[in-house]
Amino acid sequence: MKGLKSKVLFKVFVFSILIIFVSNVEGSTLEKENIPSLRSLLPEVAPWKLSEAPRTYVPETLYEYIDGAAEIYLSYDFLELIVAQYKKAGSSASLTVEIYNMGNEKNSFGIYSAERFPESTFVSIGTQGYLEEGSLNFLAGKYYIKLLCFDCGSESGDRLKLFSQEITKRIKAKPGFPSLLQSFPREGLILNSEKYISRNFLGYSFLHSGYTADYKLDGLDFECFLIEGENEEDAQNMLEQYLKVRRREDVQQIGEAYRIKDRYYHNIYLSRIGNYLCGVTKIKDGFESVGQKHLKMMADSLKTRKS
Repeated sequence: MKGLKSKVLFKVFVFSILIIFVSNVEGSTLEKENIPSLRSLLPEVAPWKLSEAPRTYVPETLYEYIDGAAEIYLSYDFLELIVAQYKKAGSSASLTVEIYNMGNEKNSFGIYSAERFPESTFVSIGTQGYLEEGSLNFLAGKYYIKLLCFDCGSESGDRLKLFSQEITKRIKAKPGFPSLLQSFPREGLILNSEKYISRNFLGYSFLHSGYTADYKLDGLDFECFLIEGENEEDAQNMLEQYLKVRRREDVQQIGEAYRIKDRYYHNIYLSRIGNYLCGVTKIKDGFESVGQKHLKMMADSLKTRKS
């Protein structure tokens, strides 16, 4: 009897192990199927060869590769990263390819815009790229790509561009910044200063996301911003919440717009156009006409966009 019982228990144990094994295999397969593959985007550039198997990272493991910088990528809803190491035959030169899948074009622009500077050396690749010493970062569709060249000597720039061109061919994304950026006024705009903030815009959680651009005009440094609501009701709710947290004596209504006094931002001009909020900040006293003019230009552009 004891022997029969032991055999039954052993069979149950083995069956349980098999179920766990199959479940884990199936779970791993499904998990991999749900993660978009980036392997097909890796370039083939002779005489360069992969020196090791490419590594992939997801939100839970990104810190293993960029510990200390992972949080900002996660704030833009990062999905997956693939890292590939290349070596050139007969040379000490090596090149690292990093391809970040950010899920959509707003998020990829957001992380790209957070790391570029208006004074960067820009190159025409993808939507836009910029060169630094031994590196090339560029934007293409929902992807943010970083290339780093080591021991490449004077040919570093050419090699980086060659790799970037091969990657761009594989991505096949139509070049272009988020279309809402076109509503920023051109007058006084500091080129390549536009940014996308994905959360807690202007420091408020109810202002879920928005675009900013830096300006310099007549000796005044200021900023313009644009927020896209899900609909008119959403935009109106954001406006009302923002006005509610301001002191009543600091808010002045001017027609359909508002002027808000602020200790840090000086004068803020704000208006709602349909499902958009537009505004101008850091307008010092004596420059009110600049703030009003740029607010009107944005409002007119958004009205045209809406129609």
